[in-house]
Amino acid sequence: MSYIIREALPEDMEAVLKLITELAVFEKEPNAVKINVNDLINHGFKEHPSFYIYLAEIDNSVVGMALFYNRFSTWDGVSLHLEDLIVTEKYRQKGIGKALYDKVLNYALENNINRVEWVVLNWNTPAVNFYKSTGATVFEEWNVCQMSREKILEYLS
Repeated sequence: MSYIIREALPEDMEAVLKLITELAVFEKEPNAVKINVNDLINHGFKEHPSFYIYLAEIDNSVVGMALFYNRFSTWDGVSLHLEDLIVTEKYRQKGIGKALYDKVLNYALENNINRVEWVVLNWNTPAVNFYKSTGATVFEEWNVCQMSREKILEYLS
């Protein structure tokens, strides 16, 4: 099986949204996705994009993606956050996820990024083990915190 890894284009965003939704279902949050194709196009393809995407493609069909964006660490400086890494279920365990992961890490090196960071669910043992096998540190003592727009408004009112 032959696949290619390439940068996403605006016309790929429908397939990207499908993968995002598939990941949400896998992560037991089937109703969590609130964005749409236009959001992806408007934020990913402006002069200063909010994110970047690498796609995995087999026979002109998108089968995986890595979505990432720049951030800044007060400890390490310029950093990158890997938001989503997904390969559609039919094509998992074929090296495609690793190829996407490697592409993101190479992007980091080529752009003088000092750290790549991401979140993995603790019950996703295959992913945790994969990341550990690549030399990544999985911090079990840190908790992820986030606040929705609704909660921000509620808190500040």
